[in-house]
Amino acid sequence: MMLDTPKKLACPELLDLAGGRLALLGSRCRACGEVYFPASHGCTRCCATDMEPYRLGSEGTLWSWTIQGFRPKAPYNGGESEADFRPYGVGYVEMPSGVKVESRLSVADPALLAIGMPMILTLQAYRQVPGEAPVYTYAFAPA
Repeated sequence: MMLDTPKKLACPELLDLAGGRLALLGSRCRACGEVYFPASHGCTRCCATDMEPYRLGSEGTLWSWTIQGFRPKAPYNGGESEADFRPYGVGYVEMPSGVKVESRLSVADPALLAIGMPMILTLQAYRQVPGEAPVYTYAFAPA
């Protein structure tokens, strides 16, 4: 996904926007190569602490999914009221590195989701406060 205009992001540290191309940003252990998302300061595989930033990419495969049919409890802060809440998809997307990323999905229709389908990273409005710009989070959409 190419970003045409800057957006207010909920978790900018999770995204790499280099060259205007959106990708998830994690870390990789320099000693053993284990990959983490979100980024980690130490490796649980070999106990090393020499970690480097790692670009996970923007494409993956839907590993599992569900539809969030009710407004989550705190600390969820989507900004909508109980009456305004709309169900949304949530899933695990397996990245080429093997890491499974929990993410919002761009669709909430079970007929449009299938385990094993290709997915692509996008941004989705997450919170809208009256008088302020929307806040975006990463999400995956069917490719």
